[in-house]
Amino acid sequence: MRDIVLGFDFGLKRIGVAVGNGVTATASALAPLRAQDGTPDWEAVRRLLEEWKPARLVVGLPLNMDGTPSEMSARAERFARRLEGRFNLRCELMDERLSSFEARGLIADSGREASTDSVAACLVLESWFARPAESPPPAA
Repeated sequence: MRDIVLGFDFGLKRIGVAVGNGVTATASALAPLRAQDGTPDWEAVRRLLEEWKPARLVVGLPLNMDGTPSEMSARAERFARRLEGRFNLRCELMDERLSSFEARGLIADSGREASTDSVAACLVLESWFARPAESPPPAA
């Protein structure tokens, strides 16, 4: 099994991208994708997938603070379905509440320039890696 996972922080103008390693549970920011009203250049996405050959994809799900879905949640879910359908790769959603806020803080603290969108995608992936493993099905 390949341990590479690509993560996306969905946005209307930019979509943050990160590549993660399932063995080390770490992620690194890649250049964000430009988007028009949430639609990326699908050719650029294809090139990313060819370069990194991920085993799966993870898209951040922007929920309201109370956990309810928002308009952006529906758009991120649609983006995830399109990724899965176009590229035949499993795509999972991961709660991303406050990831952009945290990303801005990390960038400010580091003193380096970075894409907030892609740092947020790193945080989404690292949260996905840290989630509890699915429990095995009950014995019959």
